[in-house]
Amino acid sequence: MSDKRRLGVGLIGTGFMGKAHALGFTIAARVFDLPFEIDLVSVADVTAESAEAARARLGFRKATPDWRDLLTDPVIDIIDITTPNLLHKEMALAAIAHGKHVYCEKPLAPTVADCAEMVAAAEKAGVVTQVGFNYLKNPLIFLAKEIIENGEIGEIRSFRGVHAEDFMADATVPWAWRLDPRSGGGALADIGSHMIACMRHLVGPIRSVLAETVIQIPERPVSAGATETRAVEVDDIARAFVRFENGASGSFEANWIATGRKMQHDFEIYGSKGSIVFTQERLNEIRIYYAGDDLRSRGFRTVCAGPEHPPYGAFCVAPGHQIGFNELKAIEVNEFLDAIAKRRMPTTDFREGYEVQKVLSATYQSARTNEWVAIG
Repeated sequence: MSDKRRLGVGLIGTGFMGKAHALGFTIAARVFDLPFEIDLVSVADVTAESAEAARARLGFRKATPDWRDLLTDPVIDIIDITTPNLLHKEMALAAIAHGKHVYCEKPLAPTVADCAEMVAAAEKAGVVTQVGFNYLKNPLIFLAKEIIENGEIGEIRSFRGVHAEDFMADATVPWAWRLDPRSGGGALADIGSHMIACMRHLVGPIRSVLAETVIQIPERPVSAGATETRAVEVDDIARAFVRFENGASGSFEANWIATGRKMQHDFEIYGSKGSIVFTQERLNEIRIYYAGDDLRSRGFRTVCAGPEHPPYGAFCVAPGHQIGFNELKAIEVNEFLDAIAKRRMPTTDFREGYEVQKVLSATYQSARTNEWVAIG
């Protein structure tokens, strides 16, 4: 029997991300020496039946159709929110008011004002928060950040990124919560937030943006197989030029109708002494170029993830054997729990979610005005 303090988890939402978060806690408890004993206490979903099915499948002790039941459960310490964006604010504020730590999927909330309110409440209450930017938790992204901060590729001059998937490419995919304009936007908010977080993490704060957004599929069926349609008011594609506070410039695209692309979270970073190239579709590899190499053999080298890239070794002792999406969630969970134990904020807390939302908001404003917009 462990003498570690038990930390209870209450999960709201049991879809794709709900399952990923539950697996993140389960995997983290097996591979890391966590500061707490994790207790998957209760899961909430929209119906009693779906909640109970998730309880049995994901290993929770209890299930409920009312997420508010988690707030008053005295053995729950963490509220984990994996619901549609529009619901994040209400749930997070309620959890904070009950003194719970909060782990929330991205984007943090639909508006800058919503995010600011959530940050203020969390900081006043002294609870630890985290936003689910798990692509930043890749051991090779840690390596890229270390290379940049050590000056190994010199002064960063430019960034080029794209986050493209095709889950909305079929025009018969019905209208759903992702297309609700009250959720804060379309592809830019939903998947572009990952690229904005990546830019901020690796290059630094963004000073201004010039953007366009495109609605390529103007209407969708109201439900699967229906002939009745509903107008689409949010972007399928967003593109932007960016200027960073450190003088670098760049561009990025968010696209959820990129036919054939399943998980293209790619970036290229160019410095005065070298460059870094990465694609999430090959997340266990990163390509690095050093301008100072011998001219006869100079070129991009491919580095495969291995135990020398922490915390890869917690999962596998052999290099090149690869980790995956759920392992990134486990690394994210480990960082969150370490932050709770040390009473500090992780790198992707609510305040970072707020900073990402400011860039999102400015990008949408620029698309409306066709002008450069400074990040407020």
